Amino acid sequence: MEKIGFIGLGIMGRPMALHLLKAGYTVSVLEKNKAAKELVAAGAQSFATPKEIAQQCSTVITMLPDSPDVIEIVSAPGGVLEGIQKGALFIDMSTIAPATAKSIYGWMQQKGVEALDAPVSGGQAGAEAGTLSIMAGGAEAAFQRALPLFQAMGKNIVHIGAAGAGQMTKACNQVIVGMTIHAVAEAFTLAQKAGVDLAKMREALLGGFAQSKILDLHGKRILEQNFAPGFKIKLHRKDMQIALQAGRELSVPLYGTAQVAAHMDALLAQGKGELDHSAIALLMQQLAHIG
Repeated sequence: MEKIGFIGLGIMGRPMALHLLKAGYTVSVLEKNKAAKELVAAGAQSFATPKEIAQQCSTVITMLPDSPDVIEIVSAPGGVLEGIQKGALFIDMSTIAPATAKSIYGWMQQKGVEALDAPVSGGQAGAEAGTLSIMAGGAEAAFQRALPLFQAMGKNIVHIGAAGAGQMTKACNQVIVGMTIHAVAEAFTLAQKAGVDLAKMREALLGGFAQSKILDLHGKRILEQNFAPGFKIKLHRKDMQIALQAGRELSVPLYGTAQVAAHMDALLAQGKGELDHSAIALLMQQLAHIG
């Protein structure tokens, strides 16, 4: 079996690494991560640097917040590139810019290493349940090698195409998710201002053409005003910026994306970036003078 190095044990990464351990893989993590003790207690090994992890492992997985974080872990002194062995596999499951994914792919090719960009969708709940959607870019042979690992962490697993294709697909996913959350928040705010029973409205809409997972899960969050983070606003705002940058590079106007991103900016300015992305409802309520 592959020996896995897993770097990035946040809300998503921690349960993903645990699923790999449960599947019987040898997993190595960075000892400085605050979740490392839990992983070590579950059977993982810990090392001081990404370089040491890469030296010990046949596959290295990263699950980090943003492009600069992945670049640092990969290319900084003591990073993955210094330790990774020819014939190894590098998989980045973070959500980063497609251009960054292509650059990392090129660096790994120079080391004789295959690389995949394989971002995920499904949030904390999907990570914990092992039901993530995984969208991968890179060579077909590398995807087939990684498939058993992906199957330990997710259910809907698709090889999209060449390097960068996974990240472009994730950018599109985040556009749809962000705009749909915004639509649900607007609709709920309108109904609330009109005195409509939101719980009954949600129940009715879930049985019609407006039905969606976002209406179900995030509609419930808005009803309960429960914005404990499953996926933080500040991270979704970063993802919207990735989509907007891709739009600029490809001359594609993304008007709806820009509007939702601006509302996320307003929430960040109010110090609410750590809340769940469904907290965009708070801004809608504020603008409508509710509460």
